[in-house]
Amino acid sequence: MPALNDLVEDVAAFRNYIRAERGMADNTVTAYGHDLDRYAAFAAGGTLRDYRKPTLGELADYLGFLRDEQLAPASVARHLVALKMFYRFLQLEERADATAVELIGSPALWERIPTILSPESVERLLAAPLPADRFYLRDRALLETLYATGCRASEVVNLKVGDLYLDAMFCKAFGKGSKQRIVPLGSQAVAALRAYLGEGRPTVSAAAPAECVFLSRAGKRLDREMLWAIVKKYVKRAGLPKKTSPHTLRHSFATHLLSNGADLRAVQ
Repeated sequence: MPALNDLVEDVAAFRNYIRAERGMADNTVTAYGHDLDRYAAFAAGGTLRDYRKPTLGELADYLGFLRDEQLAPASVARHLVALKMFYRFLQLEERADATAVELIGSPALWERIPTILSPESVERLLAAPLPADRFYLRDRALLETLYATGCRASEVVNLKVGDLYLDAMFCKAFGKGSKQRIVPLGSQAVAALRAYLGEGRPTVSAAAPAECVFLSRAGKRLDREMLWAIVKKYVKRAGLPKKTSPHTLRHSFATHLLSNGADLRAVQ
């Protein structure tokens, strides 16, 4: 059975890997290192039989350990991201197989974190608007934009047509204090926005204000309350937790970026 010293050495090797070979910022290396130090502390308690082959039950116990540390859900999620990247590294080094990575990515584990949706749950939500829905194209584009950008609800409802640069796959978002950010858009979000702007939006109201992207059935700009109601409608249809909100998508967006190797500072 691997000793605790082996885990400590593997964590040190992982830190060197993400700094030297992945080129991650020092702040990111430090943050992930601290997260994995907690994992080593958990392992030192004897709950983890073999860190190279964790079971789903052991990983669930680790999440309980993190909650006992009184960490915020977003911080717990980041610890899980660090762990997923660590096991990908171990797989690359042939010190662990793909099973550990698959377990950490499983919905059964992610759903234990109240403010984060698993990628599978997000897919169910994005697929919830159906062609039979009256505002199918709008609602699909709205959900895709929320998730693809990680924007706040207020930023999405204030989005203007002139803020969209679909050919270049980005948009301009205006946050608190009118601060402007350039936000990339994925191909699915771009396709959904094109379909909505080309077919769905003109049918909402012929007299719709030209500058607003997302409109109500009366042809007015959606407000935050309307956006929340739309999200809640599809959350219920997709069978997701009742507490799922636009902010849940924002947290999930950031967490999924990190779990796929994005730099922590860039995501922040």
